[in-house]
Amino acid sequence: MTTFNRIFLIVMDSVGIGEAPDAAAFNDSGADTLGHIAAHRNGLNMPTMAQLGLSNIRQIEGVEKAEHPRAYYTKMQEASNGKDTMTGHWEIMGLYIDTPFRTFEQFPKELINEIEKRTGRKVIGNKPASGTEIIKELGPRHIETGDLIVYTSADSVLQIAAHEEVIPVQELYEICKICRELTLDEKYMIGRVIARPFVGEPGHFERTAHRHDYALKPFGYTVMNALKDGGFDVLALGKISDIYDGEGVTESIRTNDNKDGMDKFIESMESEFTGLNFLNLVDFDAKYGHRRDPDGYGDALEAFDQQLPETLAKLKDDDLLIITADHGNDPTHHGTDHTREYVPLLIYHNGIDKGEDLPLRQTFADIGATVADNFDVKMPEYGVSFLQEIKP
Repeated sequence: MTTFNRIFLIVMDSVGIGEAPDAAAFNDSGADTLGHIAAHRNGLNMPTMAQLGLSNIRQIEGVEKAEHPRAYYTKMQEASNGKDTMTGHWEIMGLYIDTPFRTFEQFPKELINEIEKRTGRKVIGNKPASGTEIIKELGPRHIETGDLIVYTSADSVLQIAAHEEVIPVQELYEICKICRELTLDEKYMIGRVIARPFVGEPGHFERTAHRHDYALKPFGYTVMNALKDGGFDVLALGKISDIYDGEGVTESIRTNDNKDGMDKFIESMESEFTGLNFLNLVDFDAKYGHRRDPDGYGDALEAFDQQLPETLAKLKDDDLLIITADHGNDPTHHGTDHTREYVPLLIYHNGIDKGEDLPLRQTFADIGATVADNFDVKMPEYGVSFLQEIKP
């Protein structure tokens, strides 16, 4: 018999809570996403997260430490060898990633040549760039020639931007599938190929909501697979389905941004299901972390906090809410890459009289183990369940 009928899991993409013990090995000594954003703004206004116990994990400027925290709280250390979105999420669902995904300053000539040969279109760009900046720079040439704008970032991604009136969305998707096939080779080890359609005129380009990610399939059987195979529901909101390449997903719901993600998450709480409701909030990472924008990041954190009361109010007595992150992305840190950090873990249900400090989690996979334990499905190879510690 399950303890909780529905488990709601929110991943605040990149919201780290201080450097991990092995941060130096990732060139991330001193990284502290939440701490540095709060210091930059002279405090964060997050009263709901404060009540849950965010500053009980460790003090965040402006966030009051709760005398009677409403949630169980701790932090988690990543065990896998990486600090990217896919590694973090896959570990959350019970996997351990030993070989990190590769990032490139420039994709190899042999790969570019093969993309051009297979698609019949020339490639321009081939460098790390902001998606909005590169279409501003190369969009006019793309419109004139039909060449593919290929670029990357600090993530393990190959992104292709194309104007929807030059290369229709479905054709762009087919091009991305070709690139996905080409980059399956271990010598590339690229986590995701991403279609980035845009519209508009030079000087006024705008990316559309037709983004689509083509990810590698998880290297093993995840807790989501176990849930689906066990007859449970797995609702994937935001880019969750893309991150797992649809594995273990019973329903996928697209979102446009953090607010839309939370709106749809709250709306989905009205539906009847038994299983996992899994949301990723990507704006923290994509819009503010990589772009090194601590003010925008802080605004997004405070906006998220404002939507939490409605989320908590909709939880039934047999529901569980877990809030965490997948890595750090300190917007005050050098470069534009993710940062190797602890991530916060807040666990809430209506039966908590007073939240308590849980032991430090040695792997993100403890979440997956807890979900599997709750629904009595196959336990992951990695992770230790904390279900008994948080039961009503």
